[in-house]
Amino acid sequence: MSLSVSTVATTPYDGQKPGTSGLRKRVVVFQQEHYTENFVQAIFTAMPAPGPKNAVLVVGGDGRYFVKDAVQKIVRIGAANGIAKFIIGQNGILSTPAASAVIRKRQADGGIILTASHNPGGPTNDFGIKYNMRNGGPAPEAVTDAIYAATRSISEYRVADIGGSVDLATVGTQRFAGFEVEIIDPVSDYVELLRGIFDFDLIKRFREQTPDFKLLFDALNGVTGPYARRIFVDELGFPESSLDQCEPLEDFGGSHPDPNLTYAHNLVHRVESEAISFGAASDGDGDRNMVMSHDWFVTPSDSVALIAHYAAECIPYFKRTGLRGLARSMPTSCAIDRVASAKGLDVFEVPTGWKFFGNLMDAGRLSICGEESFGTGSDHIREKDGIWAVVAWLNIIAHVNQATPGASVRSIMQGFYSLYGRNYFTRYDYEEVESDGAAKMVDRLRSFASDDSGSAVSGLVGKCFNGYTVAKVDDFEYTDPIDHSVSKRQGIRVIFEDSSRIIFRLSGTGSQGATVRIYIERFDPSQFDMDAQIALKPLVDAALEISQLEQFTGRKEPTVIT
Repeated sequence: MSLSVSTVATTPYDGQKPGTSGLRKRVVVFQQEHYTENFVQAIFTAMPAPGPKNAVLVVGGDGRYFVKDAVQKIVRIGAANGIAKFIIGQNGILSTPAASAVIRKRQADGGIILTASHNPGGPTNDFGIKYNMRNGGPAPEAVTDAIYAATRSISEYRVADIGGSVDLATVGTQRFAGFEVEIIDPVSDYVELLRGIFDFDLIKRFREQTPDFKLLFDALNGVTGPYARRIFVDELGFPESSLDQCEPLEDFGGSHPDPNLTYAHNLVHRVESEAISFGAASDGDGDRNMVMSHDWFVTPSDSVALIAHYAAECIPYFKRTGLRGLARSMPTSCAIDRVASAKGLDVFEVPTGWKFFGNLMDAGRLSICGEESFGTGSDHIREKDGIWAVVAWLNIIAHVNQATPGASVRSIMQGFYSLYGRNYFTRYDYEEVESDGAAKMVDRLRSFASDDSGSAVSGLVGKCFNGYTVAKVDDFEYTDPIDHSVSKRQGIRVIFEDSSRIIFRLSGTGSQGATVRIYIERFDPSQFDMDAQIALKPLVDAALEISQLEQFTGRKEPTVIT
């Protein structure tokens, strides 16, 4: 029997331009007639050669509201465009790191991941769709630009009549006219991958020999709950009480699934009040992480640097491969640069967006990388990976305790600072700011940047703010060393004479309005125990004075301080 395909007339919707992590909008936007279908068809239209015909596509998401509906639409439209096989996580569930792992293991031609990451879920909140390439990583700008172009010119989309719906609940293969659907256990392939990366036996011995060590992992009712149970409880032997909020919910329990000190407040409270040795959280789709103890919070910038420092010493994967290079997003603190320098490794500074790490990994020049936005990962997949980072920390803690019994998160970080000094870092987020005011603020800041010759075009260079003298202002631009593509206007940097930095960016991860992010960093070679907000207050005040944020946005306080 041949596949019955219909053509549906449509017209373009404005604003279907994918950001750094796909297209994110409110659920009600995606529920508009033809809206989701238009974007999905645009993905298949722009799918890199040889295109969708006879291709294998991985599909899954973070379990938020509208995932199951979107999966059914993707199957019908994908089949009509020639997809030969869909590999779908059971019940539509597949964490972003696991999706990348499955794409790579199954040698699929790409994947569609249904997530708005750390944004709230539910009927009145956010949804997202992003396309990943056959390397398992997010689509590069050339592809997302092609998708956007297709959304602007679309006049019709193709849809297959499959005689009902795909059964997403039953693991196994379903065959239809012209294509098949394989429903997979969303956890197994990923657990197998991590088992080959880390020293699970070492971690288990440490747990058995250190009964006072307490782990608490909070999935924030996101996708990582089943992964955490399989790894921390079934594989590593931690008690079930080590897990909290590990049931994926369509609305994340009404909370904001963002692992930071503001939104992971339940974890923070429990870690501090119960004297938890090691607390961790992940976000809605599982690609972000936060780690802390009852007496220390590890910034994401410090976390990736610490992992890079110990990786080749104690993590089996890196003992086999060695470290090929390190990288960070531009706003991330320079702590990892110091590790790279000490170990004689290349270090790359890239724009925000995990896709910028992929080319370096594929070229064999990058092993470990991270973003200050709670994203950490390595070349085992092509996405950041929250559970990976948490297990890396457990591997490192177990290793350090072999030589120094009783070593804690705090003492391990203090040892790191004694070697490298401390890069004090904070980020101020102003969420859902009125877009016009935010844009005007950034345009004004951009006018302060140096021209191409490097000469100052404003009076900002040379000015002193609270004891810090401006040495340079620029708008970060990145030339990919592998494919030589150029990414411009990636964030305004105010760099001071002592190497301290203030960075201003508009984020593309929100679903409405604008999110203004301000990043502040300064290095101290000897003082390690200051509160970061106290250490950085003069620079925070300078940032607010330079940006005139309150005048442009009306905001007096940030939504989140990290």
